[in-house]
Amino acid sequence: MVLLAHHPLDGRPSYTPMPHQYGDRWILFAGHHAGAAVNSLNGEVEGNGTSVLDVTDPRNPVYLAHIAAPAWEEHGSMSLGTGAQHAQVCDGADLPDGDPDKVYLLRSLGNVSHEVYDVTDPSAPEFLVTVVWTGESPPMEPGADFYDTKGTHKNWWDCETGVAYVTSSITGWKKWRNLQAFDLSRPAEPVHIRDFNLVGTEPTSTIPAVDAPGGYSGIHQPTILGNRIYLAYGMDSDGVIQILDRDKFLHGDPNVDDPFAPTPENLLYPEIARIDLPSYWGGHSVHPILGIEIADYADDETHSVRDILVVVSEVTANECGNARHAVFFLDITEEDKPFGISSFQVPEASGDFCNRGGRFGPHASNDSMASVFYQNTLFLSYFNAGVRAVDIRDPFNPKQIAYYVPAITENTDERCVEIDGERRCKTAIQINNVNYDPRGYIYALDRANTGLYILELTGSARDGAAWAN
Repeated sequence: MVLLAHHPLDGRPSYTPMPHQYGDRWILFAGHHAGAAVNSLNGEVEGNGTSVLDVTDPRNPVYLAHIAAPAWEEHGSMSLGTGAQHAQVCDGADLPDGDPDKVYLLRSLGNVSHEVYDVTDPSAPEFLVTVVWTGESPPMEPGADFYDTKGTHKNWWDCETGVAYVTSSITGWKKWRNLQAFDLSRPAEPVHIRDFNLVGTEPTSTIPAVDAPGGYSGIHQPTILGNRIYLAYGMDSDGVIQILDRDKFLHGDPNVDDPFAPTPENLLYPEIARIDLPSYWGGHSVHPILGIEIADYADDETHSVRDILVVVSEVTANECGNARHAVFFLDITEEDKPFGISSFQVPEASGDFCNRGGRFGPHASNDSMASVFYQNTLFLSYFNAGVRAVDIRDPFNPKQIAYYVPAITENTDERCVEIDGERRCKTAIQINNVNYDPRGYIYALDRANTGLYILELTGSARDGAAWAN
């Protein structure tokens, strides 16, 4: 894997890279964590939001705009009102009732809302509407800070149906993050469909918030593919993975008076399968890869083609201060009977990663389902171990085929631990999320303020990809 270009992104801590095609142009939307920095385009200090870059030439990314976080001043707290970690983009032509001449951005805003922008001109984004302001969930424990009461996280916009699945706090529910579905077929006119979470988290549940299922964080990522919704709960501990029937989720049980009321029966109605993880592993990311033709199974009479679900458990402690986390592969060919078949880890000794500083372990898999890599190569963000490319053509035996660990720069932030009552800090790369576009270019963002890396596979690592003619 080789570096084509690096961009510092004004030294903002970064999260989601979302590439999108504009005719002959390619535009990258980069989400950021909370904080503030000087916008190099206008010289003004702005709350971290969404950076927009032209990556048509992957060797020469051009910074076009920064969509600042206006909630910084409104809420009086950078932690609460800044950051726009997640981004989804739809062409109006793909939405059932969208303007065919428009391009729209859905993003989370800090821990307070989800909103839509008109990004038809990526150099001049225009605010359209706030989809929803988050509510407040019960504190997980006495004296807990706002993170236990108000939050947003990963969103997913299904352009074909127009339905957006956003993660946010809902007043009365027992978890910090819950799933809300909105019809954004007309992006300027959001229509609420329903709220959702695991049984035991609903407002009428008698289970205390700290004991409700889904770990500390509740829902962490929805992924939608066809008529299925794949949900990951728990982030780094007490994880749960759930597979739902999308039509049942969106329409509810026709035999009840109120199919969207948060009752245990209504929450269970769309469920196809549920997997509960051990206390030391969470459900951060979930990524379905369907229809993998396994070469070694080619002569088998049945089941030579398998459906796989990738589950990533996020490491959250610095310098290996918690259980070792991993990436898991589940066979969901019979989706009501998911079964673990393999896992992937980077060996610690391969880079003395526990002692490098910061987090060592997985954070997320790519979200892209573009055909170039979809059934053959998985990309993982691995914090101080950089970006990892894994050959998944045989999902029973995933194999690393390439990696890239960036060097630190003057912008790279410290990560600290407390040892025997004393604070010790080290400067380390913290690759947060990774994605790719249909051309095969790979985008990685760093959590520790180091910026954007645009990468490309080389040599034999390219052999399995489905390159366009």
